[in-house]
Amino acid sequence: MSATTFPNSHLYEFGYCVIFAKGISPTELLARVAGEDKTPTPLSRAEADAIQQLGEDLEEGDIPGLDLDELRDSGMLDNDHTLLRAGSHGDWAFAVEAVGLYLAEDEILESASRGTAALSVTLSDSTAGWIAYAQDGEILSSFDPLFPEQDHGTNPQVLEDLTGYREAIAGGERADSYESALHKIQRELRCAVPQAADEASMPAVRVVED
Repeated sequence: MSATTFPNSHLYEFGYCVIFAKGISPTELLARVAGEDKTPTPLSRAEADAIQQLGEDLEEGDIPGLDLDELRDSGMLDNDHTLLRAGSHGDWAFAVEAVGLYLAEDEILESASRGTAALSVTLSDSTAGWIAYAQDGEILSSFDPLFPEQDHGTNPQVLEDLTGYREAIAGGERADSYESALHKIQRELRCAVPQAADEASMPAVRVVED
């Protein structure tokens, strides 16, 4: 898989969810998927990892340069709630969830795609994959790459016409269906999360789910 294509799998051993949205800012994407009332806190990948490993047990010095009291007061240290980071690459904003399935919900993708296009990719800790694509609040394609013919979207042909991902799946090993489809889709749509972008400081929020 291309080094510029998400995921950097060795960094996400417990799976991930990622949403890409075209032509909007990272903060706008966070507002759409997490709520307008959230004030983002800039976090690097290493800082987010430390927070998710230690939570309220985080101590001064574990993440130099960040104010521990501010993190605690903002709820950023509460690992009972989903942590999202968002950035941008090219024409696309992206939001990353390193643990959990909050971003995999249909309504989250629908919200992210308002007035634009959005792509959702999910890999669980059991390596089960899912890909979905939406435009202007409507999910056009939603499928497990192992069974691409079983698509739950309203118009799956749109994503196929844009990317040709089914041929990529058919041309590879069945066990590689998720990576084959994801690589082809991201290459054709030109949405990616290069490792340097993933490691950089990006706005982050906690989501309190209903």
